[in-house]
Amino acid sequence: MKPMLIDTHAHLQLQHFDDDRDAVIRRALDAGVAKIITIGTDVASSWQAISLAEKYDSVYAAVGIHPTDCGNAADEDFEMIRQLALHPRAIAIGEIGLDFYWKDVAPDAQRRAFVRQLALAREMNKPVIIHNREAGEAILQTLREEKIHELIGVFHCFSENVEFARRVLDLGSFISFTGNLTYKKSTLPEVAAQVPLNRIMLETDAPFMTPFPYRGKRNEPAYVVHIAEKLAEIKKLPLAEIARATTENAHRLFSLS
Repeated sequence: MKPMLIDTHAHLQLQHFDDDRDAVIRRALDAGVAKIITIGTDVASSWQAISLAEKYDSVYAAVGIHPTDCGNAADEDFEMIRQLALHPRAIAIGEIGLDFYWKDVAPDAQRRAFVRQLALAREMNKPVIIHNREAGEAILQTLREEKIHELIGVFHCFSENVEFARRVLDLGSFISFTGNLTYKKSTLPEVAAQVPLNRIMLETDAPFMTPFPYRGKRNEPAYVVHIAEKLAEIKKLPLAEIARATTENAHRLFSLS
């Protein structure tokens, strides 16, 4: 029997899957991936995430405005995210956060959008899915100021060091590893070894961040098993134990049915 896994972060609504979305979801189920959370990055993709969650029993949605998509976001866009968050298949606010790698949106505008959506998560009593790219210190400061411990969330596609991971854990947040955990020159195995298993989740970030041995090809939720296998190797535990723990963590954070 295949261990049950959850892909806690994918973007199934993107055009990369337009030609074979049904088959992608079927392959995930066949691989033991019982549930997939598909993530919004703006109003349109959040709408699409909800639509997919309505269509497929194994799919849930997160809704939010990504830091690189918030530059032109108006009040009505944030209100639309609020309305989408009321949907019973919307289980989180995300992905939200800060991104100082891309220079398209000023840091102040990103922070305003981040704080506004943290407030929405508090209002809705939903967890947050946090995007961090070259903005770790600013994110931690914002989360402390906004009392993230009252919200609980996950740092998705974690790529920082052990010391940063400990600070994230001190805030009460979860850490999610994706395909970069499997890369040959990655330092993330050292981080994953130090993170308690009851605070780890798994994700593909599909269609991006494809794990070994499929690196260079389109990623898809079925490949989360390769990330689980790498974590099992790091933790020196059976794959079944990794699946059990990470699935329980996802259920606990996202209140999945």
